[in-house]
Amino acid sequence: MTTNAPQTTTMEYAPELTPRLEWAKLAPDVYKAMIRLDTAARQGLDPTLYELVKIRASQINHCALCIDMHTKDALAAGESVERIIQLSAWEESRHFYTEKELAALELTEAVTVLTDGFVPDAVYEKAAQHFEEAELAQLISAIAVINAWNRFGVTCRMTPGHYQPGQHT
Repeated sequence: MTTNAPQTTTMEYAPELTPRLEWAKLAPDVYKAMIRLDTAARQGLDPTLYELVKIRASQINHCALCIDMHTKDALAAGESVERIIQLSAWEESRHFYTEKELAALELTEAVTVLTDGFVPDAVYEKAAQHFEEAELAQLISAIAVINAWNRFGVTCRMTPGHYQPGQHT
């Protein structure tokens, strides 16, 4: 007699990479300074925009830990799955974002990938049209800070998947 019971298969995933270095424990003053810098950089910025910028820079820099962290934070803050998914192709998915968000994303890419010829005047000017000067300074600060976090995360091979919204790295 045969049964039609569903067969269960066990998915075997690749092993988790081992972090290279626990830099936050070994350089605690630098880590604490980064937390303070991060807190200062977010002041005056829309929290949704802030998370979108952090996710996009982290995608460009291939920082799995930061993608994990900021995607979870964005979802916890009410951001839609659809907008987060479309971030990696925002230029073809412009209709998901406001003009201000698009200007911020374009500036994020230009600041993150400086090897493409620095930050073009047109990109900067577009951002300047959508942000007051003080807010633009904060946005540039936020982009610089997430790029610094990404460099720590990628270099030290910090492991994604363990972050819960509301925690810091």
